[in-house]
Amino acid sequence: MANAEKQVVVVAVDDSEHSLYALGWTLDHLFVPFGSNSPFKLVVLHAKPYAATAVGLAGAAAADILPSVESDLKRIAARVIEKAREICTSKSVNDVLYEVAEGDARNVLCEAVEKHHASILVVGSHGYGAIKRAVLGSVSDYCAHHAHCSVMIVKKPKIKH
Repeated sequence: MANAEKQVVVVAVDDSEHSLYALGWTLDHLFVPFGSNSPFKLVVLHAKPYAATAVGLAGAAAADILPSVESDLKRIAARVIEKAREICTSKSVNDVLYEVAEGDARNVLCEAVEKHHASILVVGSHGYGAIKRAVLGSVSDYCAHHAHCSVMIVKKPKIKH
């Protein structure tokens, strides 16, 4: 099967253990069993917020710290992509496109689905309760309703004591 015929799977990663678990789960179930004959092409995507959004300040004070925040966000993005690369390499999945896109994660993920003509979008679940989800908003919930492909929400199993 040629690469052009492969369906695209976009996996969203951030600096949470939930997203990295979702990446590992995806590799274990959609890539590793097939070796180099997987029917899928993998895109690993990190959504880097805009510095001004991350700061949430206005005025002269924000202008003073924006360069530092932007530098930190770039460093975090590089670290997230490196962790994702290590996970893929450890599972011998090497044909991967790694991307960092700037903006709100909800929009970035839906735009990536369109850009890559993805068949599946994989996101990790932080397992927020109803109140926290209502206040913070749920990226996975937004994508499930707005992405133009199937959305797989991977939950990390809770450890039972």
